[in-house]
Amino acid sequence: LAQAVWAEAVRCTCGAAAMALGQVQPGASPAAASVVRATPGQLPALPVVRQPPLPQPQHVTCPAGRAAVALAAGAAVATTAATGHRTRLRASNRRHRAGQSAVFRRAADGDAADFPLRHVAAGKPPAELSGPRVPIWVFRQAGRHMPEYNEFKAKRNKNFLEILQDPADVAEVTMQPLRRYKVDAAILFSDILVVAEALGIRVEMPGGKGIIVPEPLKGPEDLARLPPEADTDTKAFVEEKLAHVLEAVRQILARMDTEGFSDRPLIGFSAAPWTLFFYMVGGSSRKNTDSGERWLSEHEEASAKLLKLLSKVVIEYLSAQARAGCQVLQVFEAMGEHISKESLEKWAMPAMTEIAAELKRRHPNVPLMVFPRGACYALPALQTAGYDVVTADTATNLGEAAAALRDEAKRTGSSRVAALQGNFDPRFLRPDDGGSVDIVRAEVQKMFDTLGPVEDYGGKDHPALIANLGEGLNGKESPELVEAFVDAVHELSSRA
Repeated sequence: LAQAVWAEAVRCTCGAAAMALGQVQPGASPAAASVVRATPGQLPALPVVRQPPLPQPQHVTCPAGRAAVALAAGAAVATTAATGHRTRLRASNRRHRAGQSAVFRRAADGDAADFPLRHVAAGKPPAELSGPRVPIWVFRQAGRHMPEYNEFKAKRNKNFLEILQDPADVAEVTMQPLRRYKVDAAILFSDILVVAEALGIRVEMPGGKGIIVPEPLKGPEDLARLPPEADTDTKAFVEEKLAHVLEAVRQILARMDTEGFSDRPLIGFSAAPWTLFFYMVGGSSRKNTDSGERWLSEHEEASAKLLKLLSKVVIEYLSAQARAGCQVLQVFEAMGEHISKESLEKWAMPAMTEIAAELKRRHPNVPLMVFPRGACYALPALQTAGYDVVTADTATNLGEAAAALRDEAKRTGSSRVAALQGNFDPRFLRPDDGGSVDIVRAEVQKMFDTLGPVEDYGGKDHPALIANLGEGLNGKESPELVEAFVDAVHELSSRA
């Protein structure tokens, strides 16, 4: 903890981090140091050490100072617990959205955490909650469209991939949309190719070319460049190779608590095996887009071996995120448009089914969401595979998707229809494409109307809805219009 605060202190320009360091530096605060060293269940009884009061995180304008204060506040809570005081952490600036009366609490592995988004994702009728019937978060809700992100990146003098290596930076960027928008969840700020990096695949981000793999796997012989399956199919592999991501999860949750956002869940995510396969053998989403299908047809044995390895690593990665505190998990099959229906059913679906089955076995209380962008004909099969929430892209009609899910549930004898997620078109959020507040509000209502009366969402044989986009933000959106989208979803789905 002291090291984490030190890392912020070297960047702090306002002096708040220096105050925070006094709370957690072992030489200055023996009580806090002992708490840091103590193992769970063995916290010693210690005297309280008086320290100068810290400012509230939301009152600190310097990002590094704010992060340091948030970390120190967490240490102060731990110290109080160690002295035997029976206290309950309540963030002083907790934000209660109008109409929501449920009491929220975080729980290990998501148990009993009754956040609106988790509630809907788990298949409970929205009528059991007050306030809006439709929760919302946004694909790529943190990042390039936000002025504060661009300012932070410039100040840190880092590109996107460099920011992802620093848990404190990741935590700060993840928090930014929570401060600006009334979204119902945070999502880990990360990238779909971190799993490929963990396997030793080099990933670069040259300006204007997107993320690329400069040295893709050319043929079966290149599988020797990857770690053996026996090494990767372990919890230890992920906890070592992706330790910075898991530390970021812990720091995000700490900041959500201290900044008053503990009334919503943190979503963890991973790319699906086919999407990782696509990049690892093709190198880019813009060039060589047929490389993946070519591999599947020309190198069947090697393809099966690579997809099996990727499935195991994705399972361990998502499981580690759940253990670290993520209360919802999202799987992105981002390259669904670059695989034929026949190949998806033969190669991608078995991997997706294995992921859902194993994660449900390990973490039965953590809802699973999936997005097969460009391949939404697979939504019914993904429902049957065990995913709690299936996502529609912009080319998919929500009403038709709902009917397909109902038919699949009847065909398989399932007692539950998966919730739908999506599928607002982000072009309405771009002023250059003619977007405006009035248009955004009208299009949200059209999205609702396509699925049917809002009061039916989550009822018998009718999917609930988590509002989102049909594809991610691309950086050209207006923050004002994103805010209008979030607010319109809440307002137009609220109970009278």
